[in-house]
Amino acid sequence: MKILVTGAKGFVGKNLCAQLNNIKDKKARNYGVQIDAVYEYDLDSTPDELDVWCKEADFVFNLAGVNRPKNQEEFMAGNFGFASLLLDTLKKHGNKCPVMLSSSQQASLTGRFGNSEYGRSKKAGEGLFLDYGKETGAKVFVYRFPNLFGKWCRPNYNSAVATFCNAFANDLPYTVNDPSVELELLYVDDLVDEMIACLKGEEKHCEFEGLDVIPSKTGRYCFVPTTHKVNLGTIVELLKSFAEQPQTLMIPEIPENSFAKKLYSTYLSYLPYEKTAFGLKMNVDERGSFTELVHTLNAGQVSVNISKPGITKGQHWHNTKFEQFIVVKGRGLIQQRNLNDPEGKVLEWEVSGDKIEAVHMLPGYTHNIINLSDTEDLITVMYCNEVFNPNKPDTFFDPVERS
Repeated sequence: MKILVTGAKGFVGKNLCAQLNNIKDKKARNYGVQIDAVYEYDLDSTPDELDVWCKEADFVFNLAGVNRPKNQEEFMAGNFGFASLLLDTLKKHGNKCPVMLSSSQQASLTGRFGNSEYGRSKKAGEGLFLDYGKETGAKVFVYRFPNLFGKWCRPNYNSAVATFCNAFANDLPYTVNDPSVELELLYVDDLVDEMIACLKGEEKHCEFEGLDVIPSKTGRYCFVPTTHKVNLGTIVELLKSFAEQPQTLMIPEIPENSFAKKLYSTYLSYLPYEKTAFGLKMNVDERGSFTELVHTLNAGQVSVNISKPGITKGQHWHNTKFEQFIVVKGRGLIQQRNLNDPEGKVLEWEVSGDKIEAVHMLPGYTHNIINLSDTEDLITVMYCNEVFNPNKPDTFFDPVERS
C-alpha cells in the first residue's frame, strides 16, 4: 500500500508519517497492515511530485491547511483551495482511493465558532470532500478534531497545551485568564492510532449536533473515540508538579490512558538540553553511598545503594515498611531473621549481578546485605513501599546474627 500524506511537516503530519514509516520499515509490527511507500507532501514539494503521488496513492491523508494566515482570505485559499487541487488531481488520474480530510470542531460554526472564518473554510472543505465521494464513489473520511496536543506541537501558535508545556519546561512567563475554561483535548498518539485504524477500514463514524459527537454506523463524519475534557487550571497545576520533579523526585500519578500520562510525555518533549539531566543527592560515607532515585505518590520510592568491599549494611527491621533488594552488580549476601523466632534462625540468599533477582525484606524480620567481594563494589537497587519519613522512620537497629 502506498500512502500520500499532505501537510506532512505539520504537527499531525510529522507524528503520522513517523508511525507510517515505522510500519513500512517493519519497526512497528502490531498494526496488521503493510505499507510500501509514504509520500510526504508539504509546501516544499513540487506540483510534479503531487501529480505522481496522486496517481500512485492507495490512500490519502489530507492534513494540509492554514491555521494562522496573515489575512482572513488565506483561510479559504489554503484550506478549500488546496483540497480542490488535491481532489482534481486524483480525478485526473481516475484514482478512486480512499481519502481522509482533517477538519476542525470550528467547522460546526456553532457557539464561540459561529463567526469563525477558519471554520467556514473547513466547512467548505468538508462539503467538497463529501461531494467528491458521492460523485466518484471513493470512500471519504471527514474528521473534526478538537484541540490537539503532543510532542512536536508548535508553542505560541494554535495549541494552549503546547504553549504551557513550553513555558514550564523553559521557565518562560505564561498567562491564564480563566482557570475554569474547559478544553476538549485529543492526544496526537490517539489520533495517529485512529488514522491507522481508518487506513485498515476500521474507522468510527458519527454525526454532529453542534460540538457533540453522535456515534452512528451510517454517519457522514468520523471521530477519534478518546478525548479528554480538562480545565486550564488543572493543566497548569499538573505542569507545576512536573516542573518540580527534579527537586521532589516525585513521579506524578500517570494511570494508563490518563490525561496526566499524555501531558507528562508532552511536557518532557519540550525540555531544553540543560534541564534534561539533573543531579541527585548522594549520601556518602566510608561504607559507600545511598541515593534516592524516584518518589511516587502512592507506591513508595526507588533508590540505589553502593556498598564498598566487605561492608555490611542494614542490620535493622521494620513494622510495616517493606523493601525489595535487587543486586545489579557485584556479589553479595542478604540475611534475615524473624524477631519472634526463638531459635534465631538466619535465612540467607547469595545474590549476584550475574543473575539478577529480587529479594523481599519482610516486616518483622531484621535484615542486612553484605558485600562478599574484596575488590568490587556491590550495587543494589532498592524498592521501598513508602517514601522515607524522618518523623516516622519505622526503622529499628538489631543485628541479624546474634553474638
